[in-house]
Amino acid sequence: MRQAQRLKSVRYDIRGPVLRRAQELEAAGHRILKLNLGNPAPWGLATPEPIVADVVQNIVAAQGYSDARGIYSARVAVAQHYQTLGVPSVQPDDVLLGNGVSELIVMVLQALLDTGDEVLVPSPDYPLWTGAVNLCSGRAVHYRCDESAGWAPDLEHMASRITDRTRALVVINPNNPTGAVYSREVLLGMIELARKHDLLIFADEIYDKIVYDGATHHTLAALAPDVPVVSMGGLSKTYRAAGFRSGWLATSGFSGSDSDYLDGLQLLANMRVCPNVPAQHAIQTALGGYQSIEELTRPGGRLLEQRDHAWQSLVDIPGVDCVKPAGALYLFARLDPKVHKIHDDERLVIDLLEQQHLLISHGTGFNLDTPDHLRLVFLASTDVLDDAVSRIRTFLSAYRQ
Repeated sequence: MRQAQRLKSVRYDIRGPVLRRAQELEAAGHRILKLNLGNPAPWGLATPEPIVADVVQNIVAAQGYSDARGIYSARVAVAQHYQTLGVPSVQPDDVLLGNGVSELIVMVLQALLDTGDEVLVPSPDYPLWTGAVNLCSGRAVHYRCDESAGWAPDLEHMASRITDRTRALVVINPNNPTGAVYSREVLLGMIELARKHDLLIFADEIYDKIVYDGATHHTLAALAPDVPVVSMGGLSKTYRAAGFRSGWLATSGFSGSDSDYLDGLQLLANMRVCPNVPAQHAIQTALGGYQSIEELTRPGGRLLEQRDHAWQSLVDIPGVDCVKPAGALYLFARLDPKVHKIHDDERLVIDLLEQQHLLISHGTGFNLDTPDHLRLVFLASTDVLDDAVSRIRTFLSAYRQ
């Protein structure tokens, strides 16, 4: 039996060949240091206890199906969350809950795309966006993010990529993998392009509260009351509840003529029956309670210290530089091609894995068009990060392709 042809154009390299090789090495008895996924739990960053307690308290009531959109109390909490962020139009009926943002990404694209329709996606991107566009028979068209400008989107390049087949614009802010947090001016520029060309905006804001050094995350929908926006967030990162698979979307700026798309979203929600019900009971507590992520990102906080420590260690390696991330959980380091002459970055990370038993991600896996970047997750403690960077330093000192 062969796979469907539409899967031939779908890639998700952060769980692809490199991870499979790591699993083979583990099966052979090797211990692998894994800094490839933004998964907080293995590094002692547990879900806050009040969130867990609410799930436990409601587990008996969560045995049956819920409304296909999600339980009402959670949708109210999400709506109120966006209202406090400056999007007063969002009501509970504008909210749809999902099994993580990953499920919702596929759903919002399935509801929109016909064969050959185009979606503007950042480069580099969270690769599920590109993969899901292709899975839905669309075409991902990548707009450049400028490393020399702190990985801000290049608005001129974005405008040049718009055609009569372009249907939507994806904005990942704070960005995975670069850690960029976009300025108000850049967001307004993207919104203006969407307004001019009648594009739907997908705002992936899963890292909205994970920002450093006084950076400000601007909720895109609050800047675009007259533009259709699908805003997405969830519990995985800010609330350290990745395994709960609990996410949401909120629609804003839609007019009456857009109801056909919204009806399509509802149809898809009905078809999957409902989201994971126990985890929905975590949402109201998470959004309404004390935001403990701030303890981790402020001066003296664990995530901030780990970011600073790992960043300094990386850029101290000859031929390695890295834009210091203003948000999220990743370092997206550049290998100077004059020092490290790499033509296949996937081969590089497999060789690193085999020689140093360290698992990280390669830049082209995030739809970057040059093989000169690596992504390292800084969720681990500083001593583990020291070990990881030491392995990278040793490896690069002798590595040749």
